[in-house]
Amino acid sequence: MKFEDFPYERPDVETFKNNFNKALKAFTHAESAQTQEKAMDDINQLWFDYETMATLANIRHTIDTTDAFYEQEKVFFNQNSPVFNQMRNQFYEALLKASFKDHLIEKKGDLLFRKAKQSLATFDDSIMEELKEENRLANEHQKLLASAQIEFDGETYNLSQMTPFMQHTDRSVRKRASQAIMAFFETHEETIDDIYDQLITIRTRMAEKLGYASFTDLAYNRLGRLDYGPEEVARWREEVKRLIVPINQELAERKRKRLDLDALYHYDGLDFKTGNPTPKGDTQELVERALEMYKAMSPQTDEFFTHMVENNLMDLESKKGKAGGGYCTFIPNHDSPFIFANFNGTKGDVDVLTHEAGHAFQMYMSRGKDVPEYHMATMEASEIHSMSMEFFAWPWAAQFFGDDADKYKFSHLSQALMLVAYGASIDEFQHEIYKHPSMSKQERKTLWRDIEKTYFPHREYDDAPYYERGGSWQRIMHIFAVPFYMIDYTLAQACAFQFFTRTATDEKAAWDDYLTLCKTGGEKTFTDLVDLANLKNPFEVGALENIIPNIKQFLDNIDDTSL
Repeated sequence: MKFEDFPYERPDVETFKNNFNKALKAFTHAESAQTQEKAMDDINQLWFDYETMATLANIRHTIDTTDAFYEQEKVFFNQNSPVFNQMRNQFYEALLKASFKDHLIEKKGDLLFRKAKQSLATFDDSIMEELKEENRLANEHQKLLASAQIEFDGETYNLSQMTPFMQHTDRSVRKRASQAIMAFFETHEETIDDIYDQLITIRTRMAEKLGYASFTDLAYNRLGRLDYGPEEVARWREEVKRLIVPINQELAERKRKRLDLDALYHYDGLDFKTGNPTPKGDTQELVERALEMYKAMSPQTDEFFTHMVENNLMDLESKKGKAGGGYCTFIPNHDSPFIFANFNGTKGDVDVLTHEAGHAFQMYMSRGKDVPEYHMATMEASEIHSMSMEFFAWPWAAQFFGDDADKYKFSHLSQALMLVAYGASIDEFQHEIYKHPSMSKQERKTLWRDIEKTYFPHREYDDAPYYERGGSWQRIMHIFAVPFYMIDYTLAQACAFQFFTRTATDEKAAWDDYLTLCKTGGEKTFTDLVDLANLKNPFEVGALENIIPNIKQFLDNIDDTSL
């Protein structure tokens, strides 16, 4: 069945409650292990039914945020997802008291019980209204950014469609494009500040009601982090500052010299005088080349990507009214991942076909699991799948970029290092925000600008007061929708770097470990998954020091001035 034929029906809350309560009663009063396991499977299927409809509504809403029907469905789920999550927590409470707990652990694994206990610490009936309002505000920010209609050189573009102009070989075009984007955010600066003000207040209130010292600890539990906390992350950020920030400064200086500029400014998204690497072909041609790549990569990736293409499980092109960014999600009752993107003619189009496909491949390999919590790993582990797939795709770079293949590899690896610093800077910003929730709007911007200077000392703004006063964080959707998520990218990147270096010495062993990682899904915690894949834990002392020399050597061996 193709995606457009997947049936959608809004879940009836009362019907769902009745069916859930019936199954929960059977679970609670089960007189045998087999009966209790059967009741558990029934509850999980109800959850799959709900998640299928919630996911379809979200996908179709983000494809066209102006679609009135799915806009209302999104409102429904924003309002009612806390109600459904409340029922899931009722199941968790019963699960932890299960009469045949040992049997269930043997059949389903013990991690589900650890996750259940953690989830119960993130919810109480008293925060129901705050959860609904949090959903509404995050959606309001997303919709605001999706509504952007930027006039530029006689045409109208959304934010994603402006990206190629930021990489134009003519510096004056880059600067004007940056100013046009900045003008949009300056117009909505106060509105975005107000949205975030409300989110901070609501999240802090929820944390207080649940007995947390701050929202930070609540957020860590909501993200399912079982084997580390803020202290470990703070040490990791210091390692990033010590080992990655200096390399990024070197790379910025190499770029300045390549472009023959007196100074690099925020609008200098161009990497090479001859132009950034760009994919050769339109969307259909890129998909066809991806089909060829995944067929050659392995039997499993061949089956997976063929399934994605034949069933229209990707929406890739940027268009009016479409939400920004890119993501991958899973539709349980159809055993199918879905990839959402905004192609704009830059190298990011290929990155999506590898990054989001890495997520989708993991979901496809884990699709048979009968426990919803095991379909996907926690976020930092899930990003290993996506970022590593980007590197596994390197042998096919020429298929996508032609003579720009070496440009792509240099840019890709350089930007991966920049991403680690970027993610760490966003994480530090959020830790400070929720440690001091009463900060004023301007204090938040000053904080962001100070943190920027720490992680990106080479970054300079030219004739851009909005950015200079610290406004650039306002377009980062993760800050609004998934607080504290960005550090997950950095941890996963450290693991993906290891797959990158391992493929140079033993490609088969690296791929086998990656395949094992994908098949395991969410059955293990982050650190256990890292061990399973024979990777160094990023939190271990010296882990980054073992990775960086190989990355730096690869970059140093490239004569980037000739590209």
